[in-house]
Amino acid sequence: MKAYLLYEAGGPDKLVPGEAQKPALKSGEVLVKVKAIGINPADAIYRSTPSFINHIFGDQRPVIMGWDIAGEVVEKAENTDGFEIGDAVFALLQNAGGYAEYVAVDAGLLAHKPGNITFEEAAAAPMAGLTAWQPLVHGMNIKKGDKILIHGASGGVGHYAVQIAKYLGAEVIATSSARNRDFVMALGADRHIDYQAENFWEVVKDVDWVFDTIGGETLERSIDITKPGGSIISILALPDKELVSRAKEKKVNLSLRALQFNGADLRAFADLMSKGLIKSHIAKTYPFTSIAEAHTQVETRRTAGKIVLTI
Repeated sequence: MKAYLLYEAGGPDKLVPGEAQKPALKSGEVLVKVKAIGINPADAIYRSTPSFINHIFGDQRPVIMGWDIAGEVVEKAENTDGFEIGDAVFALLQNAGGYAEYVAVDAGLLAHKPGNITFEEAAAAPMAGLTAWQPLVHGMNIKKGDKILIHGASGGVGHYAVQIAKYLGAEVIATSSARNRDFVMALGADRHIDYQAENFWEVVKDVDWVFDTIGGETLERSIDITKPGGSIISILALPDKELVSRAKEKKVNLSLRALQFNGADLRAFADLMSKGLIKSHIAKTYPFTSIAEAHTQVETRRTAGKIVLTI
C-alpha cells in the first residue's frame, strides 16, 4: 500500500512517499481504507522533534505517522461487534499509522461517520475535537449562563471549543485575530476580542472558566480575570509551580488536561455532529500527494479551522 514514511525527524520533506505492508489484523481490530486524513499542529511538532518520535515509536524506523482518519471498513477480525464491512467510520489512532491507504484500528476507538458529514469533515474532528471536548465536558462543570473565555478560538481546537461551550449553555468570549472575527462569531461566540488590538485582561473580568490553547503570558494573565472558585484548563505544558501557587492564592484552579484516546468520547462527539450541533470547518483540503504542503500550512499557526488530506 502507499504510505508516507518517516526515517528521521525533520522538516516536511522528511515525509517520504513509499510502499508499506498492508496491516494484518489482530483480535478486536478492523481494517479501514482511508479516504481522508486530518493534519494537526501536533503532527508537525512530532515530525520535527526527535525526542517525540523516539517516545512514540521507540527504535522503529521508518514509521508511519497520522492520528486522524476517516474511511470505510474493508475487513474485520473477531470481537469487533458493532462494525461491519462497508461501514463509514472515523477514529483517533492511538498508535498512529494514518498516513497510509489502509490502517488497522481498534474497534473500541472507532465511531460511525454521521451520514450528514463528509469524510473530510469527519477526519478533521478526532484529535482537535476531543482535545476540546474532554476538558469542557469532563473537566468543567459548565452550567447554563456560565461565562467562559476561550483563547485561540479560530484554531483547530478552539473552533470546536466555541461550539461545545455554546452547546453546554455558556456565554462565550473568544479571542482571535481581527481577520477571524466573523468566523468565530458565526461559530456561536457571544463576544470577540482581537488579541492584537486589545489586552483581554483589561476588558474582561470575573469569568467562570478559561480554556487555554496559547500558554505563556496568555495563561498567566488569565488568572487575573478568573473569579475566585473559577477554573483555568490548559491543553499545553503543565503550568510551573509559581503560576499554580499564584492561582491558588486567588482561589482559582489551574490545571493541564491531556488528550485521552477514548472511543466513547468520539462517539458522543459524533452524535452532536449528526445533529448539526458541532461542525468541522475545513480551511483547506490537499491531495495525499501534497502532504508536505499541508504540514507547512499547519506550521504557520494561522489556520482557521482544520487542514485535511484526501486519498
